[in-house]
Amino acid sequence: MPRANEPTAKVFYKGAAEDFIVFVDDIQVLNNWRKDRSIPLADVVNGFKIFVTHRHGAQGIMDGASKGILDTEFGTSNEDECIQKILENGEYQSSVTRERQDDTNVANGPVGIGR
Repeated sequence: MPRANEPTAKVFYKGAAEDFIVFVDDIQVLNNWRKDRSIPLADVVNGFKIFVTHRHGAQGIMDGASKGILDTEFGTSNEDECIQKILENGEYQSSVTRERQDDTNVANGPVGIGR
């Protein structure tokens, strides 16, 4: 059964000391929000979580951003304010991950043996 072939949309922000990522739902909603701030932030982001990649760009391993890292980069540890700054100044990126095939029930043993 194919898995993990969903499109992924994110905003990448290259900061002075760290690289940040916020996942968003759609480029059109993001662009509308950039023009009209009356659109709720909850309609734009796909979860209120900021990730850091430890200077490894948009493809690095993502960890949750600590309040200290946010305060150093943005001058505040308020995540809503930091998300807004990332969405305002970041670069939109979209990708579709490669489809992969996994066993659906590993308790049945390896696929293709004895079946």
